[in-house]
Amino acid sequence: MSAVLRVQELAKRYGELQALADVSFEVSAGEIVAIVGPNGAGKTTLLSIIAGIHDASAGSVSVGPEQVGWAPQQAALYSKLSVAENLELFARLERIPDGRAAVERMLEQTGLKGREHERVGRLSGGNRQRVNVALGLIADPPLLALDEPSSALDPGQRERLWEFIESLAAAGRTILFATHNIAEVQRHATRMLLLADGRMLFDGPPAELPAMVPGGDLEQRLVAFLAEHGQPAGAGA
Repeated sequence: MSAVLRVQELAKRYGELQALADVSFEVSAGEIVAIVGPNGAGKTTLLSIIAGIHDASAGSVSVGPEQVGWAPQQAALYSKLSVAENLELFARLERIPDGRAAVERMLEQTGLKGREHERVGRLSGGNRQRVNVALGLIADPPLLALDEPSSALDPGQRERLWEFIESLAAAGRTILFATHNIAEVQRHATRMLLLADGRMLFDGPPAELPAMVPGGDLEQRLVAFLAEHGQPAGAGA
């Protein structure tokens, strides 16, 4: 299967800080790829460069920003506007020729049909996150980048969000998401990219992470793997 995304020797510096160093990987259509690592590992930096929010210091990304839907952790929603008004605004910003059709498509795909006239500020956390994802999808990009998509959601909201995300992947959309929730990685990710200090330490199915802890679960093995590679004891994802 041909790659939807190729990242080659990507690097990012902020002054003396090396946020990313020589990160390379490819992603195919329909994959759900989790990006994990300790705080400061470079997860959000990597996603923001792929989405075109920030420029890389070196290396390349094979897709342009117009091919990536970006859903940041802090949603860029206008709480006093309705769901439909938020979508209409972003459709205009994306210069989508038939904005009304795009809005209707997003309302159907995200399960927000019937809530289009509700003010975003009155929605539950789960439905606000659905709007956030819908904004990233409004231009129908092949790749969706999500930064901590379920961090503020309760278990029920999280379950419904992941049902939606998995339906996108089943339809051929490629999903990249950064998370600290290892249970989500184990349940939903087809692949895991493990970063630490801006460098890639592991790329593969979560179940294939080397078992440093006999009988340990994924989180225990991940912590042990990080420790083996010089990360502080107890460093989580």
